[in-house]
Amino acid sequence: MGDVVNLKRFKKRAERQQSEKQAEANRARFGRTKSERALDERRASRASDLLDQHRIDGEEAS
Repeated sequence: MGDVVNLKRFKKRAERQQSEKQAEANRARFGRTKSERALDERRASRASDLLDQHRIDGEEAS
């Protein structure tokens, strides 16, 4: 026979693990300083500008 498992404890443990995963994702997404966000924004803007410079005239973006 298998081990007897308390379902309430199992559910709580699973919920806690899910909460930890969500917290980690939120830390990665929102846990940056203002200067880090500004740097990423400048990099994205520069990459977009460089891409636009290489666009052939008359070609529509789709």
